[in-house]
Amino acid sequence: MKTIRLTMAQALLKFLDKQYVHFDGEERKFVKGVFGIFGHGNVTGMGEALEHAAGDLVYLQGKNEQGMVHTAAAYAKQKNRLEIYACTSSVGPGALNMVTAAATATVNRIPVLLLPGDIFASRQPDPVLQQVEDPADYTISANDAFKPVSKYWDRISRPEQLMTAAINAMRVLTDPVETGAVTLALPQDVQAEAYDYPEEFFKKRVHYIERRTPSIEAVQRAVELISRKKNPIIIAGGGAHYSFATEELATFAETFNIPVGETQAGKSALSWKHEMNMGSIGATGSEASNILAKEADLVIAIGTRLSDFSTSSKTAFANPEVEFLNINVSPFDAMKLDSQMLVADAKTALQLLTNELQAKDYQSRHEISRLQELKENWNQEVDRLYADIRDNGLSQTRVLGEINQFIDEKDIIVCAAGSMPGDLHRLWRTTEPKTYHMEYGFSCMGYEVAGALGIKMAEQDQEVYALVGDGSYLMMHSELVTSLQEKKKITILLLDNNGYQCIHNLQVGQGSDGFGNEFRYRSEEDNRLTGEYLQIDFAANARSLGAKGYSVRTLDELKGALENAKNETVSTLIDIKVLPGTCTTGYESWWRLGVPEVSNSEKVQRAHRDMEAKAEEARKY
Repeated sequence: MKTIRLTMAQALLKFLDKQYVHFDGEERKFVKGVFGIFGHGNVTGMGEALEHAAGDLVYLQGKNEQGMVHTAAAYAKQKNRLEIYACTSSVGPGALNMVTAAATATVNRIPVLLLPGDIFASRQPDPVLQQVEDPADYTISANDAFKPVSKYWDRISRPEQLMTAAINAMRVLTDPVETGAVTLALPQDVQAEAYDYPEEFFKKRVHYIERRTPSIEAVQRAVELISRKKNPIIIAGGGAHYSFATEELATFAETFNIPVGETQAGKSALSWKHEMNMGSIGATGSEASNILAKEADLVIAIGTRLSDFSTSSKTAFANPEVEFLNINVSPFDAMKLDSQMLVADAKTALQLLTNELQAKDYQSRHEISRLQELKENWNQEVDRLYADIRDNGLSQTRVLGEINQFIDEKDIIVCAAGSMPGDLHRLWRTTEPKTYHMEYGFSCMGYEVAGALGIKMAEQDQEVYALVGDGSYLMMHSELVTSLQEKKKITILLLDNNGYQCIHNLQVGQGSDGFGNEFRYRSEEDNRLTGEYLQIDFAANARSLGAKGYSVRTLDELKGALENAKNETVSTLIDIKVLPGTCTTGYESWWRLGVPEVSNSEKVQRAHRDMEAKAEEARKY
């Protein structure tokens, strides 16, 4: 057997450089490169390997460990999970900074490979700088924190262990069901240790991603269920994108006259103009979709994990005769809401169901005229909100309307947290698939700017807009600098409403007078944050980093700034001052919260009673 003597870190990169995926007849290089921030624990191991033995893997310098993982995740999501970047960090705080982003990737079923540095496997210098010591279990390090948020976790304590660990990592990363964050903890001494690796370990490996085909019996059960239902509705989730099933979804909905409600991950699977697209569904849903959901006797869920937002905390479906058919590659997701399971690739399942139902001449009993009326009424409501004029400033919905009208159909927006995800889910009009990128599985503040960079790396010929609130921007905007460094232009549309207003609104809606969520000075009168609003010049902040920056307080300034930003060649931030409390809410939806059963506020007690009464209507599984 021929061998090659390499350090463990060199061998890992050589292995990653030879990984490919094959899907629908197309072969792609799977690992494109490595994001990294060097420190003790990876600079002399992984750092040396990236400097001298990276092969075709490109190295990108992150500015925050969490941010660079968000960028990698956004890239993988935009590429429909067919290409990834790995991320390397130092030990201790560098590694732990990646944990939140690891959870974000895992919750959203997005593949990212994390390579945190670890303490010495030999233990001889212990305790080293940044080492976490557990007196009861000395095998534990900071990297054990990745275990609950990783779909696969391993620690490479000897260089030869890399071989089985790396292959297992690829198994999980390329599996549509099991994918998520994969963590290989790399002790700093082992990274630099040499081993005679067999040449075969470095051969080109092609991982075949196959469309899961359902059994004949499962298809027949699904056809029988659909055939006896009069008023079905489809919930289109992210699986419609990942399986490239957007055309099949449109055909299925058109052929059988079944309206479609979109989840955050599924939005843009159908054009907003499509006659069967009733808009968003659930807690941030359109009135059209949510009315139809309440009446539905069958819910056909496609590629969705049916979160509390998509189901209005399990109150969206009020028909006592309602049943659920769940099309998903994951049995874990397919069984939710006690669904009849059709464990299959979405595209394949829709093709099979279409053929079988056509043979039976199936048609839903939805009246076309009523569907058109519901859709038109909702379009008028969106138009009204997009035209919202205020004498004292800009409303959030008007700003979003102007942006929606301005950008091109193939431009991409990204968002993740605050009040904008609800407004965008309800109001944003998309015509092209994959132009709406919302991280709402974890709704992780700080994803937006980093995510925009990842999307731009994936779609270099398209304009990418990060829609972000002031609170989320302050949490993390460090990868703006990376976008400048890599000459990947993104446009940040920052809607400044003076704080965490989404949560402020939620708080006030449950009986509070408002506490701790607005960006105000501390008041000497009550020693609380009830003074004047902070005044922050975010455009100046962006300019100080090397980006272009524009400040907006009027509609004309907004239009001018959007035009200027489009013509810029470097990353640009538009600081848009908007009025607090000018977001959307309601529309036949509900979201369950834990409201205190005991309080010295009568308003809170009343909110608790209302919440408990509504919770009684929810499905119990």
